[in-house]
Amino acid sequence: MKPPKRLQSLIEEGLIDTVVRQLMSGKEAMVYVVRCGGETYCAKIYKEAEQRSFRQAVDYTENRKVKNTRQARAMAKGTRFGREAQEAAWQSAEVDALYRLAGAGVRVPKPHNFFEGVLLMELVTDEFGDAAPRLNDVVLTPAQARAHHGTLLIEVVRMLCAGVVHGDLSEFNILLAQDGPVIIDLPQAVDAAGNNHAKRMLLRDVANLRAFFGQFAPELLHTNFGPEIWDLYQRGMLQPDVALTGHFEHKKEAVDVGGVMREIDDARAEESARRLRLQTAR
Repeated sequence: MKPPKRLQSLIEEGLIDTVVRQLMSGKEAMVYVVRCGGETYCAKIYKEAEQRSFRQAVDYTENRKVKNTRQARAMAKGTRFGREAQEAAWQSAEVDALYRLAGAGVRVPKPHNFFEGVLLMELVTDEFGDAAPRLNDVVLTPAQARAHHGTLLIEVVRMLCAGVVHGDLSEFNILLAQDGPVIIDLPQAVDAAGNNHAKRMLLRDVANLRAFFGQFAPELLHTNFGPEIWDLYQRGMLQPDVALTGHFEHKKEAVDVGGVMREIDDARAEESARRLRLQTAR
């Protein structure tokens, strides 16, 4: 196919040889299958901010570090340079997270390069060598649901042990590869220790997994892994090989009204995004 304009510079630099086809168009990026020598990769082209349905909510960008104080001041003022710096920081967040998580053994696509707003990474494939489907496109048996749910909980724990919370984890950004689920789409990933909303996002990520897999294995709907994982993390007892029970006794504490309202707003936004993705998929 004719290479998109954004990929032409990668061809000129010798980073890719040919563009095979468009793989998907998501809420934040276009993804293409590309070739370089004898290897096949994914090329993720980030959409401009005004074209994305996923916005850079302050909850996600809180406490993200930038290269210098000039950039930080410009971002705070909302100048043109600041918006450009904020956009670059948003894109590089996924690159940084992928390298960090791949190094920690988390099941994410292996990153290969990042050039002029295009991320080159591993193409995740199924048992036939084709691009792996998203989890929401797959029908599972109860046994498969339990197995994949368990695998993903391990990955969530590994991510948290590496200091990262996905922040938008659901069946729409998990691929089902030949050897099991692989987590994708990480530009909204947050630093677990540096973001005040990390706990809420972690709990939501785990609740999303419970809700999806609970459709196929209803007993999972009665588990409570999220609070258990976060409690272990806060107490410094979370390890990649920790044995989770799925049970947690909540302590009575004052209600955080602001937090509850944010959860409601997030749930509404997530449901709207989910409906949009379903309409696009159709």
